[in-house]
Amino acid sequence: MNKLFKVLFLAVAMFVMNGVVSAQVKIAHVNTAEILDAMPDKAKAEKDLEKFYGDLEKQLKVMGDEYTAKIEDFQANQATMSNLVKQSKTKEIADLESRIQQFQASAEQEFEAKRAELLSPILEKIQNAINAVGKEKGYTYVLDAATGAAVYIGTDAIDATKDVKAKLGIK
Repeated sequence: MNKLFKVLFLAVAMFVMNGVVSAQVKIAHVNTAEILDAMPDKAKAEKDLEKFYGDLEKQLKVMGDEYTAKIEDFQANQATMSNLVKQSKTKEIADLESRIQQFQASAEQEFEAKRAELLSPILEKIQNAINAVGKEKGYTYVLDAATGAAVYIGTDAIDATKDVKAKLGIK
């Protein structure tokens, strides 16, 4: 996709420089990171994400505390344990350690899925506003300055960030 964009961008630039394009090409840029930061919905999404993360952390702490208690109990009482009890306790500790590692991996995946779930509607709103501004203003292309998709933005380039923010009703 990135290579396709570069090829398309170079082709358009070549046509413009050679005067081959008879229609006016209007290119604008937006800063989606700036727009996202200004979205009121983002604060709620971040708060929900923090709560979700806190819940995962609490569960991990409970598991960690259980693990620590089992280790301490084993170390304190191993001298009086039979080999069979030692083996059982060692296996129990190893199983708990494995469950903790699995929980951490699953928690990371769940966290990323939750982040996508919460941010997706906000990003869709931004994209819809960009599309609307692009159509209203007659832009041929709108590049995202936040992702580095544009290698150069001239002083006479049109920055549509304010227009998109206005379309979304944010400052």
